[in-house]
Amino acid sequence: MAGSQDIVEDPLNQQVLVYVNGALFPRERAMVSVFDAGFGLGDGVWEGIRLHRDRFLFLDAHLDRLLAGAAAIRLENAPDRAALTGALRHVVAANDMRDGVHCRIMLTRGLKATVNQDPRNALGRPTLVITAEHKQKKPGPGLALATVATRCTPAAMFDMRLNSHSRLNLIRALLEAIGQGADEALMLDPDGCVASCNATNFFWRDGGVLRTAGGDFCFNGITRGHVIGLARAAGIPLEIGYFPPRSVAAATEAFVTGTLGGITPVRRIDGRDLPDTPGALTRALQADYAALMDANAA
Repeated sequence: MAGSQDIVEDPLNQQVLVYVNGALFPRERAMVSVFDAGFGLGDGVWEGIRLHRDRFLFLDAHLDRLLAGAAAIRLENAPDRAALTGALRHVVAANDMRDGVHCRIMLTRGLKATVNQDPRNALGRPTLVITAEHKQKKPGPGLALATVATRCTPAAMFDMRLNSHSRLNLIRALLEAIGQGADEALMLDPDGCVASCNATNFFWRDGGVLRTAGGDFCFNGITRGHVIGLARAAGIPLEIGYFPPRSVAAATEAFVTGTLGGITPVRRIDGRDLPDTPGALTRALQADYAALMDANAA
């Protein structure tokens, strides 16, 4: 396996306890019903959070995004911020975890009277699952990307900024990229401009300028936001907008951003090896982001 989600295997993950609706279960016994809205319909939202030096990184921003997603799908009786924070702390304490951990909160509409789309058939209690696993990004030479036919969509069709349980369009994009021998898909927006990768946000250097897509057709990435802030603070020329693929074809370096991997270099795009992997700009931002993580965990 290769990609932005590729991790170092850790045998400790076979022994983790998983949180399901207030109780902890061994990994092999952590289950939800086939009548759960998340299983049957992808009706739910999720969030990934890193535990770094005994602190949840950027916790408020992650919970803001999760709760905004729950509100967007009108999820009734969702747990509040205090309950979610308490559940996260309970999980990592029960697993004796302090560092190098990735937690995933999964919140669905819960059990339904029958499996169909109508949310009024939900029985009124959301399902809350939290996994906590030891996850370190696997070192590697960088990602290979391939531009695919599957497009990113506007909010009125399928909102890329919503961490929905339904990821089928993004999985289809990734399958296209894998079919081209790449690790991750580079997706365009409906107008044919560069938008996003299938699981991460995309940045590239065209000449002396760092570029990334505007926010309408890409993930509402917390790491993306931090990298934009770090670039501005460092005085790096930055353009956020809607750029044609020829801008990427001229890229001298590139990287993707995400909660798990932070900043991951890109080595190849559409069969063309980039001259700098990781480039000087990527390395500088990686160092700045590592410092920001440490400061947040202090």
